Amino acid sequence: MNISDLRSLLACGVATIALMGVTKAFAQETTNLQEVVVEGEGQGTIAGGAVGPVNGVVARKTLTGAKAATDITEIPQSVSVIGREEIDDQGAQKADEALRYTAGVFAQPFGPDSDTNWIFIRGFQATATGVYLDGLQTFSQSFGGFFVDAFGLESIEVLKGPASVLYGGSNPGGLVNYVSKRPSFGRERYVETGVNDAGNVYLGFDIGDVTSNQAASWRVVGRVAGGDTYSDYQDGWRGFISPSITWQPDEQTRLTILANYTHIDENHGGGSFLPYFGTVTDYFTPGGVNLGRIDADFNYSEPSIDLYDRQQGSIGYEFEHTFDSEWTVRSNARFAGADIQEVAVYPNGWSFLDPTNLARINFGHDTQVTTFLMDNQIEGKVETGTIENTLLAGLDYKRYNIDQVQSSGLFDPTYDNPIDPFDPVYGTPLTPRVSYLNQDLTQQQIGLYAQDQLRFGGGWLVTLNGRYDWVKTEADNRPNFYNADPADFDDTQGQFSGRAGLAYGFENGVTPYFSASTFFNPLIETNAVTGELFEPEEGEQYEVGVKYTPTFIDGLFTLSVFDLTRRNVLTAAAPTPDNPFPSNEQTGEVRSRGVELEGKVNITEDWKVTAALTAYELKVTKDANPALVGKQPFLVPEVMASIWTDYTFRGDAWYDGVSVGGGVRYLGSSFADKENTLKVPDVTLLDLKLGYTKDNWGMDFNVTNVFDKEYVSGCQGVNVCSYGEGRSFKLKAHATW
Repeated sequence: MNISDLRSLLACGVATIALMGVTKAFAQETTNLQEVVVEGEGQGTIAGGAVGPVNGVVARKTLTGAKAATDITEIPQSVSVIGREEIDDQGAQKADEALRYTAGVFAQPFGPDSDTNWIFIRGFQATATGVYLDGLQTFSQSFGGFFVDAFGLESIEVLKGPASVLYGGSNPGGLVNYVSKRPSFGRERYVETGVNDAGNVYLGFDIGDVTSNQAASWRVVGRVAGGDTYSDYQDGWRGFISPSITWQPDEQTRLTILANYTHIDENHGGGSFLPYFGTVTDYFTPGGVNLGRIDADFNYSEPSIDLYDRQQGSIGYEFEHTFDSEWTVRSNARFAGADIQEVAVYPNGWSFLDPTNLARINFGHDTQVTTFLMDNQIEGKVETGTIENTLLAGLDYKRYNIDQVQSSGLFDPTYDNPIDPFDPVYGTPLTPRVSYLNQDLTQQQIGLYAQDQLRFGGGWLVTLNGRYDWVKTEADNRPNFYNADPADFDDTQGQFSGRAGLAYGFENGVTPYFSASTFFNPLIETNAVTGELFEPEEGEQYEVGVKYTPTFIDGLFTLSVFDLTRRNVLTAAAPTPDNPFPSNEQTGEVRSRGVELEGKVNITEDWKVTAALTAYELKVTKDANPALVGKQPFLVPEVMASIWTDYTFRGDAWYDGVSVGGGVRYLGSSFADKENTLKVPDVTLLDLKLGYTKDNWGMDFNVTNVFDKEYVSGCQGVNVCSYGEGRSFKLKAHATW
């Protein structure tokens, strides 16, 4: 750990101590308050308050860590929940933006990518296999994923560490569960409009109501946005609409139908996938001429042919019924499909022919995805002597299909589609694309799982989980540039996953815990040259920590220490003369261990504070290349820290309803290459917010990266570096009626 990392750790430690000091001071000046439980209106006992609005920044329950409404302190793993109020306070327009102040999460490693929410948890990418919507996976392979607009979310739950025992194949570092806005059995009338300093304008609405007999409630949420962005020649529009309806004939039965349609039509920008020399450091030509650094606004693609078009839709249901015996059955399902087309010219390092130019790859893909998921559960309580058993058993099914064609311009030593990044000229001829990947992949997974939460002794809680998965993967490889008659492959896997947790809840709100878990993550990807399927990932995690919910203030503090091992890891393969196209390889084993500290406090109804500290040791422990053993994987920083506060003034004067907020984010240094010879420096960023709310209307003004620091958020190789978001101004107005 270097001196800069140490300073950041000390700074965050001081901030966290200050936060705890505030709570202690508040306790000394205030009498003990009676605990108030806040649940979403109309949620009743059916959802246990776990899918309703979050009170300020402090959530009490989660569905993610146990597949049933459970106190966060009773989950034997670290859990963070970001509610709607916190998302709005920080001015987040994308889901990954809303996670920038969350312990254990590295968001936006490739900068403000407009079509993907990039998320890493405990050092491992969660974007593909670790993202869920309302408890059902939004699985992604290659370019075949689903985009979720943050405006349609009630909250975001983050479960850290393996979750195979509940969800089957998923990211070993943890998962993110988006919780949709849904009917509240109340009247919803909300509209929001905003603009940023690039000229991108949006309009969002949230409208709902309840029938006169109180048996049904509906809600429609939507948003449309369009205009320019911060990159040269990048513009476009996007929109979504999500209608939902809930039928609740009695207090024991509820059926909710959720639907969504999303359309994105835009062209690409710049700022990402650029070379290390020219972004992190100045670029010197082989002749010794210093060309400086590439402008973050530079667009490396070809505006006349650039294309990104996404159309996706989904429909699903959530059903729950509680019998008189207090046993509950649930059934959740969703069908979704997406059609994504893309044409772009991506940078590929500095040109061999003219080192003052960037080389580029003419790339395109045509991808269609369909997925169907169903999860059926039964939950109930059984008394065995002095032990109360909360039992949960379930059977879930997932089918994911991707039909994809990827094409690229061949690497031609006599021509590499060059462009001058300092004085670009567009419209030059490009190397024609040829198909290097043409296939239809299908993965089906059936999982049978069980959970027992044993409560006894006045505070002891033992959590036991077991799950067995059957997974079948089929690859139909069609003719491509490599092979006119490629072979098809199929594979069937089965494996057990387990979790055991132990916790004790003291009356003062302190809950220490320990857990051990294993995971199994089958891969759908194939070798780009042979078409063969990769082996499943597997591994285990040990975690010990303490959760604290003070009795004198509305807060939640979590400290966790973990040791996580991931095997059969996929990493980007280096291009070779036989395979110049993007591909992956299984390199062996990576170990992630570290500490996470997070505090969320509603000091008063109008004063909220969050703070987070993440410190990792990420190491390659096995690799085909012995020289890489002991090295830190590129892209992900080992140290991150943040603190955010928001305060609303109250009184009889003009300032009543004025709110001020601000946050500091620290991203530690990372490496740009597997050999750890090139470092990406650390950065500290300041965000601010000014708001005003009166009666039924209000305005908010958010500034991200106030001092406009130009920095690289991360590098996934020496030629794949991305600028972080520069200073941006966001103004929004909102009203209810």
